[in-house]
Amino acid sequence: MKRSTDRILTTHVGSLPRPEDLRQTIMAKMQGEAVDPAAFTARVKSAVAETVRRQIDAGIDIVADGEQGRVGFIPYVNERLAGITPSPTAESANYWGRSREFQAFPEFYAWAASMPGTAGQTGRSRWICTGPVSYRGLAALQTDIANLKVALAGQKHEEAFMPAVSPSNLANWNRNEHYNTEEEYLIALADALREEYRAIIDAGLVLQVDDPLLASYYVMHPEASLEDCRKWAERRVEILNHALRGLPADRIRYHTCYSINIGPRVHDMELKNLIDIMLKVNAGAYSFEAGNPRHEHEWKVWGEVKLPEGKSVIPGVITHSSNIVEHPEVIAERIGRFAQAVGRENVIAGADCGFASFASTCEVHPSVVWVKLQALAEGARLATKELWGRA
Repeated sequence: MKRSTDRILTTHVGSLPRPEDLRQTIMAKMQGEAVDPAAFTARVKSAVAETVRRQIDAGIDIVADGEQGRVGFIPYVNERLAGITPSPTAESANYWGRSREFQAFPEFYAWAASMPGTAGQTGRSRWICTGPVSYRGLAALQTDIANLKVALAGQKHEEAFMPAVSPSNLANWNRNEHYNTEEEYLIALADALREEYRAIIDAGLVLQVDDPLLASYYVMHPEASLEDCRKWAERRVEILNHALRGLPADRIRYHTCYSINIGPRVHDMELKNLIDIMLKVNAGAYSFEAGNPRHEHEWKVWGEVKLPEGKSVIPGVITHSSNIVEHPEVIAERIGRFAQAVGRENVIAGADCGFASFASTCEVHPSVVWVKLQALAEGARLATKELWGRA
């Protein structure tokens, strides 16, 4: 994994806006409508090429396919796993309805739910574990990898990464009706997802493990104490490390965040209560929220812990929770604070979360996303000038 050895490198979290025609096709496919497979495959390939080019044009160094062909950062993998089937009934779940945030701000969430397509909407379809889980998605994954590599050919970039969901987020999304215990279910998911993790690394890409639930479990479970949540997180990291066993940490980056809740956010778990657990993940870099007003001050926490030798941090210095475009000088200041805390070579400038985590919603308007990424790159150039004394 590249590090910021002579300048501040830039990246993002993974999901980027899909072209509207592709987004509509993904939604139709998700709703069971007939879709021409060949046309869909071709459009995904061209969309990946478009989004890679736009990332590079914006000045992003470490790029991805933007999750262009995925319905969402979690449910994409359901079709790649044996033992996971759609619910036979039209189930849905109000994801935020039981949260500490909903309890504190019910009027806000009622207002947000009244506006279809609003970022942070809570409804979701359910899938169910009905049999032994195993990975059968290698062909689909290899298509994703091939699309990204074709798009990268001839394009100036430092590195490329590909996101994959964590076992705990998938278990939270898909109800278990097969295994005797949640522990057995989690281990089965970890063993299956390991196949995807290994294939991404073997393809020469950096693996990013998406694990928002580690940070957001606290807000989702008002019945649990802080200590309960820490114990929950400790075991989920152990299970993730089981999935990552034997894989090179320097080819793995880990992402956690507070999900796509575009709300008040007053009940987010504080980084100081989570950082020691996060650093136990077998990864070479850690991506987290730091670019929004609820968490910007937490850069100070990194000055109070020892970042393991050879590891990097990927703080969000632009946010998915606002359409405001951050000024490059603000971004440079944020980068500089992290450089002060952990060392300039250990900082890669990133985003708080993805900008289009699901095809059904978009956290930031597509026209704004690319300007945010340009501002990120310009802020990194300003920080490089400040930290290294040159552009």
